[in-house]
Formats: sequence, C-alpha cells, structure tokens
Amino acid sequence: MTYTANQWPTGFTASVTVRNDGATAVDGWTLRFALSSGQQVTQAWSGTATQQGAQVTVTNAAWNGVIPPGGSVQLGFNGTHGGTNTAPSAFTLNGASCAVA
Repeated sequence: MTYTANQWPTGFTASVTVRNDGATAVDGWTLRFALSSGQQVTQAWSGTATQQGAQVTVTNAAWNGVIPPGGSVQLGFNGTHGGTNTAPSAFTLNGASCAVA
C-alpha cells in the first residue's frame, strides 16, 4: 500500500495504491483509514468514499472490485484541511491491516 498527497494551504489530492501480495484474488474490497488532522474528503475516484468524523471508508467501484494476486488498484480523493495535512498512519483492507510502503 502506498499513499501520496499533493497539498496546498487549504486542500490536497491523495493517491492510494493497494497491492494484493496474497495468493488468492481479493473479490470486493473496503479500505479504511483515519484522517487525524481534521481533513475532510470532498471527492473520490475509482471507489466510493464516505467519512464519519476522522474515519474514512472507501469501497470498490463496479469495475475494480477484483484485485488478482500480484495485482493492484489505484484510487484517489480530494480533500480540505485547516493547515495540517497529516498522512494516515494505518490502513485496513477488508478488516486486515495493510503494510504501508
């Protein structure tokens, strides 16, 4: 899993790549993480994002729900922040912790 963000004084664009290092395909995925600095997701692509407080949940789009072994999906979102844009420190995919590169 990789997370990168480009930011400006009140907003940011984030890119997330989720890689399946397992031996079986992931069929349907839900990615969860927290934005701990008060950031708000305003728009997402390649998935459907919802946010409650700091907790963000992104579910797959209709066309990218299967991640084959060794494969990956890329998604992204735009957001706002109030001056601090701390990157998420932990991610889960379908409830399992993800290693962040």
